[in-house]
Amino acid sequence: MNAWERREKILNALVKSHKPIKGTELAEMHKVTRQVIVQDIALLRARGENILATPQGYLIPEADREKKLVKRIVCKHKYNSEMEDELKTIVDLGGKIIDVIVEHPLYGEIRSFLQISSRLDLEHFMSSIRETDAEPLSSLTEGLHIHTIEVRDEKAFNRIKMALREKGYLADED
Repeated sequence: MNAWERREKILNALVKSHKPIKGTELAEMHKVTRQVIVQDIALLRARGENILATPQGYLIPEADREKKLVKRIVCKHKYNSEMEDELKTIVDLGGKIIDVIVEHPLYGEIRSFLQISSRLDLEHFMSSIRETDAEPLSSLTEGLHIHTIEVRDEKAFNRIKMALREKGYLADED
């Protein structure tokens, strides 16, 4: 299990629990040190998760447990600058970019988890692309790709779609 997967499991455990969970319990569950959990919680908070530290352990307030909507959106662009703008648009309008998917003619579906929910996450992602000189998955499909995104409600999803359509990033829905 990589660090992102562990953080998602920690977040899921906190969302499902109606009582605080001690850092030592989370550490035992994931076979890491308590300090790793403290760092994971800090990173989850940095991306916008409302995790409270109490004397009894970590918890997510009831108001933040509401069910979120998960949808897919098909986009197309060719340049990294457009990719960054596309992702900023989604994040700025309240979306969390869970992954990117491309349909490769030989290998079929190729999926990469992104977990981008803030400008900070996006900055780290774009820095990685620049530092490694890596090509995004969409370069395999002439820019066509799918994002799974998480939003609060249908209204937020529609705002994201409209903004992407206006910028020319939304692939034809026909």
